Amino acid sequence: MTSSFEPPPVIPPLRGVRVVELTHTILGPSCGMILADLGAEVIKVEPVDGDRTRKLRGFGAGFFGYFNRNKKSLALDADSAEGRAVLVKLLEQADVLIENFAPGSMAKRKLGPKDLEKINPRLVYCALKGFLPGPYEMRPALDEVVQMMGGLAYMTGPSGRPLRAGTSVVDIIGGMFGAFGTVLALKQRERTGKGGLVESALFESVVFLMGQHLAITAMNGGVAPPPMPERVSSWAVYEIFNTADDLQVFIGITSDGQWKRFCEFFKQPEFAADPRLATNNLRIEARPWLVPKVAAVFKQYAKDDLERLCLEADISYAPVARPQDLFDNPHLLANGSLAPTTLPGGIKTRLPLLPFKMFGWRPPLLRDAPEIGQHNDEVLAEIGYDTAGIATLKAAGLLGPK
Repeated sequence: MTSSFEPPPVIPPLRGVRVVELTHTILGPSCGMILADLGAEVIKVEPVDGDRTRKLRGFGAGFFGYFNRNKKSLALDADSAEGRAVLVKLLEQADVLIENFAPGSMAKRKLGPKDLEKINPRLVYCALKGFLPGPYEMRPALDEVVQMMGGLAYMTGPSGRPLRAGTSVVDIIGGMFGAFGTVLALKQRERTGKGGLVESALFESVVFLMGQHLAITAMNGGVAPPPMPERVSSWAVYEIFNTADDLQVFIGITSDGQWKRFCEFFKQPEFAADPRLATNNLRIEARPWLVPKVAAVFKQYAKDDLERLCLEADISYAPVARPQDLFDNPHLLANGSLAPTTLPGGIKTRLPLLPFKMFGWRPPLLRDAPEIGQHNDEVLAEIGYDTAGIATLKAAGLLGPK
């Protein structure tokens, strides 16, 4: 008798959770994006002329369109007395608030955690900051600032040339931990009936990423590891190599079995017979003369042939890709990891979904990043405003777009 496992149909796990998002740039919006992808109703409250991130150019031009998918937009003058009353009414009926403004700015507006606990004790308040409470908590911070402070930039570039990582890794990780803490707080609320404060921060996030380097420093008696470009590899062949067609690939031979298969598939019997290369540790000692010889072997092959042989030999291999190469990556296209997306300005492309599946379900893209105030009427109706009331707010200039 045979049976097959059929995954159950998945209701998005955060369906029915209402999130009010008061955020900008990446740290806060990435947290809101994750919750929205998981099914929460995320209402992005932005100024009447739109979130400032909408207008970024250069490196930040894609921020808004990517990190604000699956959200609704309420464009509201929340600094006016009438607009603040609308925001408070929205928060009275919300499950979660996300904010990543400067420390103390929400409290100055009487919208800090203690203020909101009085109007909605079930509210989970997610504060995303540069630093967790401590001596540095009032300092301004950015992704690049904490990459420098936390040692990540030092470990990424060569000695004397600290280099930020090639993506906003700390902002995204901080937002991810904020979303993780928020989901746990909602679970805790099921037990207690009360919400509370969730805090995630950039500096502590980068320090968490640096834990492996702290551990090896302790194990080495306080001697810190060199930056990654100068590290002593734990494997003899673990390099970027040039191909016959002037491209670059990364190849890692990380076990004795892989070394034997390399010698077999690349027809290198003299390497296989050399007792100086019998084990990985011996090959590490031989790196100064071995790696150039291995590089010469790989240089005989074009990239496609090198990829085929490495895969046949079950050797770790990767082309050195650029971001734009991912648009046409056959694996991503085959498994649906890139969702068709329309960016502001009508630009059509494909962008990544969350990188996990649950019971066969992949959190989908259901809604592109919203236009300014696209959901004003819908959101206001949900919290009790009738047509006349919404018209009054519009006439008073409290709703965007201008």
